Amino acid sequence: MQNSMTIPIARSREGEKPYSYTPLFFRLANRQDKEQMHDLMEKIPHLEVMDTYLSQLEEWVKAMQPGRRWTPEELSAEVERQIGEKDVAELGVWVYYPWKQLLVHLLDEEAFTFVRTNRNRNKITAEEQLRLREQKIGVIGLSVGHSIAMTLAMERIAGELRLADFDALELSNLNRIRAGVHELGVPKVVIAARAIAEIDPFLKVICYEEGITEENIDDFFSEGGKLNLVLDECDSLDVKMLIRFKAREMGIPVVMETSDRGMIDVERFDLEPERPIFHGLLEGMDMEVLKNLSNQEKIPHVLKIVGYETMSSRLKESLQEVGSTILTWPQLASSIMLGAASGTDACRRIGLGQTCDSGRYYVDLEELVGYRKQEQAGRSF
Repeated sequence: MQNSMTIPIARSREGEKPYSYTPLFFRLANRQDKEQMHDLMEKIPHLEVMDTYLSQLEEWVKAMQPGRRWTPEELSAEVERQIGEKDVAELGVWVYYPWKQLLVHLLDEEAFTFVRTNRNRNKITAEEQLRLREQKIGVIGLSVGHSIAMTLAMERIAGELRLADFDALELSNLNRIRAGVHELGVPKVVIAARAIAEIDPFLKVICYEEGITEENIDDFFSEGGKLNLVLDECDSLDVKMLIRFKAREMGIPVVMETSDRGMIDVERFDLEPERPIFHGLLEGMDMEVLKNLSNQEKIPHVLKIVGYETMSSRLKESLQEVGSTILTWPQLASSIMLGAASGTDACRRIGLGQTCDSGRYYVDLEELVGYRKQEQAGRSF
């Protein structure tokens, strides 16, 4: 099925089937779109159609006049006035999600974005929201990065997201990635892109299903406009260095969330073009040495990057067991969700030119949220 736009697809590995991850748009006031949507409905007999356009329009009316209290009758009359003599089906936009065979009737982009972000105000002002819409953010690594990408999208602090990961979803990923068992084997970038499109189909999402390589890093950072910020959540240590060399060269800040003790790492290469990568912790390291390491072989280098002294005691203990009693270092969903929140906050403040200096910051719940011992508390819960 073709539309005025093609459907971007991804392949996780050579020979595997393609995966669509971008919806199609039909505006029925346009004759060609109307014909194409009619063809779509004929070709897919089990197509699911969701039309809540009128309730969305009610929300828009109320959001446009927040100081007014509407009676049901007044609100209904105003919605009818907004529609006038027009055919409701030709208002807004119909969005088709190929991976779900689902057709949804929505407010068009400006009204949709206004209503969807309305509850951000005024923690994010209308002027700031417009400024953030111009941001282009890259997310590299879609395990931990999945939660961050979703939070960036929900808060809508970028108008374009570039997602990179070469891997497909595995069962062991479901302890920290919000996905379903029916998505096992689907590329992680596709899962994230689809989930974002189901929240906000107007957000531009570009997938790099081969991950970041020396061959595509220039495209990732520059194609379609220079990135404003990069989130590094990948596991490959050589790629982590490659990302930072490119970011420093181009003056792009890098944020990394570690999912241990709530640590957020910020490198403001936009403000400090000579800043050593990883705060100088890998000074003199040859990137070639870090290629193709096993999880166990990565550990000495991970200790240098993250810092043994600042790790949680349980992570320290776990690292000693990698390759023995466990496959790799542990990551908890609660820690990753916390990191998504603090990482998104850092990205928003950088995007708005607010204070967010280079350095490492901890949101350590074990330190911040105290727990009384049972004998002191006198009771247990």
